[in-house]
Amino acid sequence: MPTLLLVDGSSYLYRAFHALPDLRNSRGEPTGAIRGVLSMLRRLESDYKAEFRACVFDAKGKTFRDDWYPDYKSHRPPMPDDLRAQIEPLHAAVQAEGWPLLAVDGVEADDVIGTLTRQALERGWEVVISTGDKDLTQLVRPGVRWVNTMSEEVLDEAGVTAKFGVPPERIVDYLALVGDTVDNVPGVEKCGPKTAVKWLTEYGSLDALVANAAKVGGKVGDNLRRHLDFLPLGRRLVTVVTDVALPVTLDELPARDDDKAALRALYERFEFRGWLKDLDGAAAGAASVADAKAATEARRFADEGTVADDPPCAPGAHRSGYVAILDWPTFDAWLAKIGAAGLTAFDTETTSLDPMAAKLVGMSFAVAPGEAAYLPLAHRGQDLPAQLALAEVLDKLRPWLESDRHPKLGQNLKYDAHVLANHGITLRGIAHDTLLESYVLESDKTHDLDALARRHLGLTAIPYTEVCGKGAKQIGFDEVAIERATEYAAEDADLTLRLHRKLWPQLEAAPRLAALYRDLELPVLSVLLEMERTGVLIDPFLLAQHGEELGRRVHELEREAHALAGQPFNLGSPKQLGEILFVKLGLPVVKKTATGQPSTDEDVLTQLAEDYPLPKLLLEHRSLSKLKSTYADKLPRMVDPHTGRVHTSFSQATAVTGRLSSSEPNLQNIPIRTPEGRRIRAAFIAPREHLIVSADYSQIELRIMAHLSGDARLLEAFARGEDVHRATAAEVFGCTPAEVTSEQRRYAKVINFGLIYGMSAHGLAKNLGIERAAAQGWIDRYFARYPGVADYMERIKAEAKAAGYVETVFGRRLYLPDIRAQQAGRRQAAERAAINAPMQGTAADLIKKAMIAVSRWLAGSALKSKLVLQVHDELVLEVPKAELEAVRAELPRLMGEVAALEVPLLVEVGAGNNWDEAH
Repeated sequence: MPTLLLVDGSSYLYRAFHALPDLRNSRGEPTGAIRGVLSMLRRLESDYKAEFRACVFDAKGKTFRDDWYPDYKSHRPPMPDDLRAQIEPLHAAVQAEGWPLLAVDGVEADDVIGTLTRQALERGWEVVISTGDKDLTQLVRPGVRWVNTMSEEVLDEAGVTAKFGVPPERIVDYLALVGDTVDNVPGVEKCGPKTAVKWLTEYGSLDALVANAAKVGGKVGDNLRRHLDFLPLGRRLVTVVTDVALPVTLDELPARDDDKAALRALYERFEFRGWLKDLDGAAAGAASVADAKAATEARRFADEGTVADDPPCAPGAHRSGYVAILDWPTFDAWLAKIGAAGLTAFDTETTSLDPMAAKLVGMSFAVAPGEAAYLPLAHRGQDLPAQLALAEVLDKLRPWLESDRHPKLGQNLKYDAHVLANHGITLRGIAHDTLLESYVLESDKTHDLDALARRHLGLTAIPYTEVCGKGAKQIGFDEVAIERATEYAAEDADLTLRLHRKLWPQLEAAPRLAALYRDLELPVLSVLLEMERTGVLIDPFLLAQHGEELGRRVHELEREAHALAGQPFNLGSPKQLGEILFVKLGLPVVKKTATGQPSTDEDVLTQLAEDYPLPKLLLEHRSLSKLKSTYADKLPRMVDPHTGRVHTSFSQATAVTGRLSSSEPNLQNIPIRTPEGRRIRAAFIAPREHLIVSADYSQIELRIMAHLSGDARLLEAFARGEDVHRATAAEVFGCTPAEVTSEQRRYAKVINFGLIYGMSAHGLAKNLGIERAAAQGWIDRYFARYPGVADYMERIKAEAKAAGYVETVFGRRLYLPDIRAQQAGRRQAAERAAINAPMQGTAADLIKKAMIAVSRWLAGSALKSKLVLQVHDELVLEVPKAELEAVRAELPRLMGEVAALEVPLLVEVGAGNNWDEAH
């Protein structure tokens, strides 16, 4: 069975920092915590062979426990600067060592570990938790071990009992009594470990102790009774939550190969010479013909030499030619340089990361490697040299900035274009973007400038925090001294130019990738820029009304829940909820948590809701509470005061499949399956005399499956315009399409979509609520009727294994590092991804092609309609009523003709006063 190795990274970070001497490299950077944690991880890898693993750190900011108890951890001193300085490089090193890294906002590392532990146990996996935190011993049970690598202590259930005097299931009670000084959770005064063990041994549990508190004698008994009101909260604070929402699944946590290029850069920076020798030895031993053949083209690209006219240089030497533009003669000279250059790297320094609010602080340019300049425009502070006037500079630069004849290069130029637009300038001539070059070449890696410079150039960029500081002491870039700002800003432009000279030849060497970058990703950049600046109109009054109604309904549900339970309780407390459901009401226990307690997660409540009223009510309460907090309450606060609209930010370089992602706010995950969720979409409205138009590809991934597999029956069903789910049901159940029942069609729909996501017979059985044998029989019948699909699945897995990646119809490469893994679970997960990734990726490529086609059509016409959103397989437009018929008629043609597949691309178009009516 697989083993999941979970590391409490935050625990070991602090312990390593305080345990090791003040180790530093020759530049004075602290290195002790980094060295200590990495040493611990290496030892763990050696001692515990695990197919899946994760290193979990606390995220920045408050957690839900701070809301429960404002004094939680309040006594802790600020993090030492020398420790803080090591966090970012440690995170980078952990990931480069092949460890998936997790830090989930709003929850502690303990809760992430607890949730992953529960999920692994439900699959029958073994779990090893490596930490120095005694609180996590509450998770120990059969199949779970607690390991302290620093002290070499390993605890199973018997070990926990021997160490603390109570079994794992009583650790929470024990901690509630003795308190947790590390987290500032007070216990019963004068109640030490011996007293706590004595009480729990005598009474059996904290609840029983509380019930008999009047019988406890002595001074400590008086202290217990004074502490009774706090005990429930104290126990709640020390209980590890095991059902938090996580951004990953267990299948996304396989052990990964080292990123040797990133490790080399980190080891060199921090002067870990012994590890560098190990790395060199490993590289020499791995340089075999077999490994060379197995390497994918993108990985080979990353290892190629530099362009001939970009010679290597000593650390920091690349900055020697940077200049600050502080007078008009220097400005004129640089204006002539960028005017004559075949390609200029361009970057902005600003007042904010919010693209709609950011203002210029300065601009940087590079025309050749090492030949770069910074133009400060809005720095402030004492003893600063005079700067050129912003308005005059922009007037002189405007012709160059707005010229298509002067090619420009940048790293995430969409942001820089926003900043210039805030000053009334339209950036034109965008020729290249290193963010997108990197994304097309190696979508599974990070694409920030610092990481790219380390990976491809062997150069370490000046960190932003080194220039502006961190935390409460951080200053704005406009407060940075101009000499230091010049080093930082000019370097950004210089590194961008150097990177392009490395990445672009690699793209040119792979024509399909070059076409994807040139004809898809670069044009989409401009489309997204226009969509983001347009924004989308919302009705804050409707949302406020909806929020009030949701709030009232949430309170009503709480009262109804209390009535069904026969007592008040906290609906958000798994502990109290478990006691109500399984103790007081006697409902059947569906599954248990890692601590052996009955689970109350969503899957459990969904199963119970089929037969019992309270679980059904609780599911509704959770759903409505999330709608209220995430959308009804939050969206009105995100309206831009200058435009009256919400402006989301679309990222092209996040999802490995090519899908766009949306943030601040995320408008791609608004629920629409319930009336309450659809009312959120109803708040996205059209202006007066306009309508919202939605154009959505119909069953796009199934159509792509038909195209890729070439299965005759699937192709025929789509060619005839049949209901493909009904057609599948007829094939699988052996009847005519007219005889298919609604239940049979529902089963066929689950089979159709499930198989393209690699669903097993077990998964299908669970999804449909049937026996596994019956599910396997339906899968067998499906493949018998659609043999082309079965052939495709086997063929694509073999191709993935041979190449290390799969491709979309348009050549996008989707890398599968575990496709050759020895461990069956990791390999099978990669095989499932190999089947689905070409469909997801092709769908992503198609909607991008559609965005470009629609945008160009609108730009070339006299129409005033605008694209405002892209969500999954859907485009959303804002259309004047007078243009509705033209848009409604043209969208299906434009979107349907972006690619010639073996099946027609069907586009469904709807219109309404709001998004819900249109969809």
